[in-house]
Amino acid sequence: MIAAGLLLDTGPLVAMLDPRQEGYQACRAVYEKWNEPFITTEAVITEATHLLNRLPGGSITCLEFIRDRKMAVMPISGEALTKVITLMKKYHDIPMDYADATLVTLAEELETNQIFTLDRRGFSAYRMHGRTPFHILPN
Repeated sequence: MIAAGLLLDTGPLVAMLDPRQEGYQACRAVYEKWNEPFITTEAVITEATHLLNRLPGGSITCLEFIRDRKMAVMPISGEALTKVITLMKKYHDIPMDYADATLVTLAEELETNQIFTLDRRGFSAYRMHGRTPFHILPN
């Protein structure tokens, strides 16, 4: 098991690699100050590479960024997929997308509520184990 770290969502990953993004400065500041592991899911990487594909070499830059910084990329097991489906049904009104559901599931598995996201609306509403709120960065 990986030591609890900071869960990385799509928004900050894209913002850190595209200076034109609104959250670029705030996300870079969090990234540079954080000393623990960054942890994400394959779903987040899929979203980020899709969004960065509009930049020349953007998808490759994203993958190299994750690899070079040795970020942990966690796969979703069949059991976890059941939890993802349950969460997406529960939060359908927000709505919760697949990548967010994988992060909430991973947060529960790792027992960490630290999330690096620009999705304040979603992650302010989501709860770990139905009760624990997330601590969202950047503040």
